[in-house]
Amino acid sequence: MTAKGGATPSPGGAGPAAGNGRLFTVGLVTAWYSSNIGVLLLNKYLLSNYGFKYPIFLTMCHMSACALLSYAAIAWLRVVPMQLVRSRVQLAKIAALSLVFCGSVVSGNVSLRYLPVSFNQAVGATTPFFTAVFAYIMTVKRESWVTYLTLVPVVTGVIIASGGEPSFHLFGFIMCIGATAARALKTVLQGILLSSDGEKLNSMNLLLYMAPIAVIFLLPATIFMEDNVVGVTIELAKKDFTIVWLLLFNSCLSYFVNLTNFLVTKHSSALTLQVLGNAKGAVAVVVSIMIFRNPVSITGMLGYTLTVFGVILYSESKKRSNKP
Repeated sequence: MTAKGGATPSPGGAGPAAGNGRLFTVGLVTAWYSSNIGVLLLNKYLLSNYGFKYPIFLTMCHMSACALLSYAAIAWLRVVPMQLVRSRVQLAKIAALSLVFCGSVVSGNVSLRYLPVSFNQAVGATTPFFTAVFAYIMTVKRESWVTYLTLVPVVTGVIIASGGEPSFHLFGFIMCIGATAARALKTVLQGILLSSDGEKLNSMNLLLYMAPIAVIFLLPATIFMEDNVVGVTIELAKKDFTIVWLLLFNSCLSYFVNLTNFLVTKHSSALTLQVLGNAKGAVAVVVSIMIFRNPVSITGMLGYTLTVFGVILYSESKKRSNKP
């Protein structure tokens, strides 16, 4: 019996809200997949197919967009509360992370000039191996022997994929390994340098501070290492203004990779993101082969499959070892 004038609550009242929540999460995941795979394929197109051979300048465009859009999202749209840098020491730590981050992104973009996306993703899947190595060296953190054992198929798969890759390029491979190792190093360093409660920053605020520092690092690098890149870009724009739209779209997309990454983690879990990440690599491989028509071998695909299988085993082992 309800109070006078009251309404009997509907047992299915929570249904629409739950449905909207699921729809929102699906939309976020779709946006995350689209931005991740989109920026990867567009980087490949620009640096390899279009002939825009300036990976450092391209990375600087990415970081510039990340700096501007991060400020807009945090200061104006208030996507997350702004966290302030509390000391010069903390700023120096962020600068160190930014330098490693620059190395990772630039190396990854350089590798895309020489390697197909499918092989690039196979090498990139070895990130857990480098993370475990750096964690052991820098923090003396030991995992269980089962966790280390799961890294065997991760490395073995890349070795097999390398041997069976029709478009293998040694310099591109070295750059890709360097990008993967730097990505893992950043993760470990972030855990060490920003470990205290007063220095911890969420990923959106960390990007807000890292991106402009990255631009400062990349500007002299692109001036000295990529001769007359601005002049060349202007000449390209005069012939075909499409390059300007491609660079702008690609740069904005690089920010949305970070934004959707943060939002998917916030509205689901880090584990969900990890599972989606494993699947994302496979989706990127299939889509890139369909678009770029790069030759693949059965040996290469078997090697990549073995690597992904090892990454899944590694994730499961880590999850179990972290349980109390």
